[in-house]
Amino acid sequence: MKIKQFIIPFFIILFGFSSCTEKTTVAKTDLSSTSETRSDAKMESFLDSLINIMTLEEKIGQLTLMSTDWEKTGPTINENYKKLIKEGKVGNIFNAYSVKFTKELQQLAVENTRLGIPLLFGYDVIHGHRTIFPISLGESASWDLKAIENSARIAATEASAEGIHWTFAPMVDISRDPRWGRASEGAGEDVYLGTEIAKARVKGFQGDNLFETNTILACAKHYAAYGAPIAGRDYNTVDMSERELRTTYLPPFKATVDAGVATFMTAFNDVNGVPASGNKYLLTDILRTEWGFEGFVVTDYTSINELVPHGVAKDNKDAADIAINAGVDMDMQSGAYMDFLKELIADGKVTEKQVTTSVRRILALKYKLGLFIDPYRYCDETREKELLMTPEHLEAARDMARKSAVLLKNNNQTLPISKDKKVALIGPLANDKYNIIGSWTAAGDRYTKPVTVLEGFKEKITNQANLFFTPGCEINAENTSDFQNAINIAKKADVVVMVMGESEGMSGEAASRTNLDLPGNQKELLKAIKKLGKPMVLVLMNGRPLTLEWENENMDAILETWFPGTMGGYAIADLIFGDANPSGKLTMTFPRNVGQIPIYYNVKNTGRPYELNGPEQRYRSRYLDVANSPLYPFGYGLSYTTFKYTDFSVDKKTYALKETINISVTVTNTGAVEGEEVVQLYMRDLVASVTLPLKELKRFSKIKLKPNESKKVTFTLTSDDLAFYTKDMSFKAEAGEFKLFVGTNSSALLETNFTLK
Repeated sequence: MKIKQFIIPFFIILFGFSSCTEKTTVAKTDLSSTSETRSDAKMESFLDSLINIMTLEEKIGQLTLMSTDWEKTGPTINENYKKLIKEGKVGNIFNAYSVKFTKELQQLAVENTRLGIPLLFGYDVIHGHRTIFPISLGESASWDLKAIENSARIAATEASAEGIHWTFAPMVDISRDPRWGRASEGAGEDVYLGTEIAKARVKGFQGDNLFETNTILACAKHYAAYGAPIAGRDYNTVDMSERELRTTYLPPFKATVDAGVATFMTAFNDVNGVPASGNKYLLTDILRTEWGFEGFVVTDYTSINELVPHGVAKDNKDAADIAINAGVDMDMQSGAYMDFLKELIADGKVTEKQVTTSVRRILALKYKLGLFIDPYRYCDETREKELLMTPEHLEAARDMARKSAVLLKNNNQTLPISKDKKVALIGPLANDKYNIIGSWTAAGDRYTKPVTVLEGFKEKITNQANLFFTPGCEINAENTSDFQNAINIAKKADVVVMVMGESEGMSGEAASRTNLDLPGNQKELLKAIKKLGKPMVLVLMNGRPLTLEWENENMDAILETWFPGTMGGYAIADLIFGDANPSGKLTMTFPRNVGQIPIYYNVKNTGRPYELNGPEQRYRSRYLDVANSPLYPFGYGLSYTTFKYTDFSVDKKTYALKETINISVTVTNTGAVEGEEVVQLYMRDLVASVTLPLKELKRFSKIKLKPNESKKVTFTLTSDDLAFYTKDMSFKAEAGEFKLFVGTNSSALLETNFTLK
């Protein structure tokens, strides 16, 4: 009956029906979703008819996005927002989930407003919904695009089962500065890998057809260059050349447009003096005109009003004027459009046609989701009961946590540990459910569902009497009261496993850090136990690269697990005890110290490059007190086996501009166990019209090999892969000499050359 109440106004408008029976029949026909009934022409006709009878206030309501409130039991909404929804002044809500709650809110719009236009529900579904996967930076370390897509697919399945239509993900900002807390939400420092992961996540969230109820709208954020704030301080100024912007920071966003992303979110920062939420060059000239984006653009939280402290708007009315004229369709939480758009139209600063254009983009996506057929189609209690945290979802999360872990050190085959060994498990994160799932955890349970490392170890250790545990210290405090307990249990053990790192709140939004050492007195505890002379394994949980020079020198093994998610404890135990083999590779460079930051692999040579064994190094681009090289380079990660690269070649040495370049290399597992290897192909243009990086990732392939097995890996490149922004900012390849590199990381590489004529 509720669906009938909603459908009646629209089909009176569109078809002039006078019978309730006829109207219901039309609705049911549409619900079949044949290609004919859901054609673009039919949608455009529907939108024309609807928009033609909407008042200006109703249109502005569709441009407004407001948040629910929050209590320990979950999201709630205040009476004022309920009133605004009933009045049609709020057309979209975020931070709402669960079938019961979203259905309650949807009824306010569908059954109380004049036209019954359904609400759109958005939420930060970043790395899982109920089943939490590793943080996005961790997932990127898997270099497994199918697994990353599947992670987003599962997140969409669970979120949509709880009434959510739209996620504020993926974050596709490139980041080369680990001081920046939101590096945890992205795919690292490399533009090629970042674009591939961005496309995989969009595909995972949106599927092939938005009309399917297990899909949600994706949102490419934060547009643009949010990952490059000065000093790594969140929300800070971004100032860079047009060449750098287009070469490094825009390609992942362009890739999401090509992948069909539904929405874009503006960044908080300014870009070369113009805040992103008022930046017509970014939002209209590039995004709409150059790239052809057809979805809608939403701001980040209150960022329209933040144009005032940015110093480009005198008040919130002025800010609303700037934002809509720049190309912002939807206002998140500022209330600026709600309060001032009608006045701005009356003043002649904004036209109703502009508002209508934005409304059409938003309504089109509501249509594609099927909300005009059945506004409650995402409110299915059966799906909610059946699709959350299923065994299949939990196993996928466990597998992704295994794939994401990076083995940074493993002297003398310290890992894996035999299950009959006596193991001391120590560290503030060893039995911590709250922090193991990281930040931005959607509707994830922090208190009962996550599996801790201690729980994972208990599943593996043959004799429980051989497992000793104590926290030893807190994450970020100077308390040493448990040090002696830690030392005492370490004395009993054959091997000591230390689980250390950051709290979830130390990375993510508004979580920039200048000291990237292990926080609190964690390193002091490591030093105290090191004196015992026992084999020591350091397991890390963190949302960014840390500075680990002392740890690298003194630990026998180091396993980077990021924040591994709901099943993290099981996954870590799988790796530590050899039931799985680490295969992750770093997607952000680990510095030796913060003085090297920003640090990344694809640097330029400079006019005075430092040469490791050169004769005169004083007047070279270098530091006096530390090596130029990182502690761990981009693409780095060890395995319990070893791999050998041979027969690296191109199919010929000279190519014409439009010819395909065929490349091959043979990889052999030279160890004793099965393992996965990420084969990485890099390229350098040796002489060009502008300065270019020493190497750039161009392709990669993740392969699995049994002991002594060899596999020939092939790659193809075209002239597009050789192109760059030339002196006149045209994007093209130039003839000349090129060098190709292949190997296990960005530093350990075989080389070959070719010429482009």
